[in-house]
Amino acid sequence: MIRTRFAPSPTGYLHIGGVRTALFSWAYARKNKGVFVLRIEDTDLERSTPESVKAILDGMHWVGLDYDEGPFYQTHRFDRYKDVIQQLLASGHAYLCYCSKDELEAMRAEQEARGEKPRYDRRWRPEAGKTLPAIPADVAPVVRFKTPLDGVVAWDDAVKGRIEIANQELDDLIIARPDGSPTYNFCVVVDDWDMQITHVIRGDDHVNNTPRQINILKALNAPLPVYGHLPMILNEDGQKMSKRRDAVSVVDYADKGILPEALLNYLARLGWGHGDDEFFSMEQFVEWFSLEAVSASASRFNHEKFMWLNAQHIKTADNGRLAELIAPRLAAAGVELSGGPAIEDVIALVKERVQDLNALALEVDYFYRKREAAAADVDKHLSGDSVARMGRFADKLASLDTWSAEAIHELFKPFCAEEGIKMGQLGMPLRVLVCGTTQTPSVDAVLALIGKDEVLRRLRG
Repeated sequence: MIRTRFAPSPTGYLHIGGVRTALFSWAYARKNKGVFVLRIEDTDLERSTPESVKAILDGMHWVGLDYDEGPFYQTHRFDRYKDVIQQLLASGHAYLCYCSKDELEAMRAEQEARGEKPRYDRRWRPEAGKTLPAIPADVAPVVRFKTPLDGVVAWDDAVKGRIEIANQELDDLIIARPDGSPTYNFCVVVDDWDMQITHVIRGDDHVNNTPRQINILKALNAPLPVYGHLPMILNEDGQKMSKRRDAVSVVDYADKGILPEALLNYLARLGWGHGDDEFFSMEQFVEWFSLEAVSASASRFNHEKFMWLNAQHIKTADNGRLAELIAPRLAAAGVELSGGPAIEDVIALVKERVQDLNALALEVDYFYRKREAAAADVDKHLSGDSVARMGRFADKLASLDTWSAEAIHELFKPFCAEEGIKMGQLGMPLRVLVCGTTQTPSVDAVLALIGKDEVLRRLRG
């Protein structure tokens, strides 16, 4: 059975690169009727925080990527890691290294002075016929993995194709610190082995970790998963996305009024494609997805296209759901819905005009209270005869027995003829006086929803 995993480190927010990795891993499992596992890699005890764990779990819930197993925490598995480390020590695939910090720094300085690549010189590595230094009394040892000295590590990457790295390029990796705590690359290996992960789908910043992890798996006689390394996401300037310059946190996108399905839809198109299809559901994505269709090249985040896609999802979203999503925004702005038109009817009228939920809340606002018009709009549209004309049009509205968009629309042409004006000279003042803005849907539909009494109050008040 196919088993994939998403394994973030809880040292900050859940960023969109991580969400894209989770999405592809999730989709591959779903496509193949497999299992998707969530694992929290929290062995960095200094930087991992409960707040970051919560941010990851909340972010996964917000985007709707459901996992079948987990979350598993590496800090709950330390006994297992220690057992495997002892296994490697006993089999001769790992050894104790007593180099002090000062020795390692001196080693690095000497190598750099000679123009060499800095690396551990393997002075504590046991070899046939080699005499090891005397064990110092004041140094707690680390455990190092005994990397093969020759040969290559090769794998057929599901995204990047054949990759080969010579073992002589690899160091003897530290797998346990002086306090006995295991290190990242080692824990990942044991976790993927124990959790029977068949496909490791992750960012291509992990390519350099892969040969180290493969060597450890081979030393344990463990099966090797299929590796697929996803290309980086760049910002519009072609730079790696960062929190300082770009909105990269899932929370940022939620605050900016993005629908989670729109974010997933857009991330799916960064590095993967299905013909010219841009707008699709996650059900369609799972049906279409394959690792073979993932590009090995980095992708650029296009904000304009992303916002267009968010607008498409808003247009097709259920109006009741949109009402629930903008309710906190309206409440924060002090908008009182009681006594006004049905919020779902308002949303149905205005949602074609917006690209995000914040804009949707602003569009809804003037249906429930008169907005303060900009001075420039007042000067342009409510000067001269306009105010008196609005009073005369209010009288026409007041005489209507049936209050509907159609009935209101029927007043426009004869009133404009009677006043000797064009429709713009009626519609724009109406919008400014009733709504406080010149940007609205068809004014007859807007007036119909706001309601007769409220429209007359705003026109005459």
